[in-house]
Amino acid sequence: MAPTIAVFSSQYNGKSSDKKKNVEDIDMEVMRKKNAELERELRESLEREEKMKRELQRAWERVRVAEEAEERLCSQLGELEVEAVEQAREYNARIAALMDQLSRAHVLLQSSSISPPSQ
Repeated sequence: MAPTIAVFSSQYNGKSSDKKKNVEDIDMEVMRKKNAELERELRESLEREEKMKRELQRAWERVRVAEEAEERLCSQLGELEVEAVEQAREYNARIAALMDQLSRAHVLLQSSSISPPSQ
């Protein structure tokens, strides 16, 4: 057998290395694009979150205002109920007084033998 000598060509190594480098460059570019897309989605998500926080704050403020209005209305309703009860008692007392006065007038008429006018 004859002796053999192995010779490594720089061109051969370079071509393989260039292909590997091109694949790595493509992979890096794909990763950059994915990263950019993820960053964009994150920004959009944070913007949506801030928008929802503002909407929630406005809704919370409307609820607070509505609760205060409800408390004022309940208070006013309570005052009106008290006033209505007082008016009803005054009305009943006036009716009772008028009935008593009418009854006394009727007794007085009967005792003096004056008959009330017929209707």
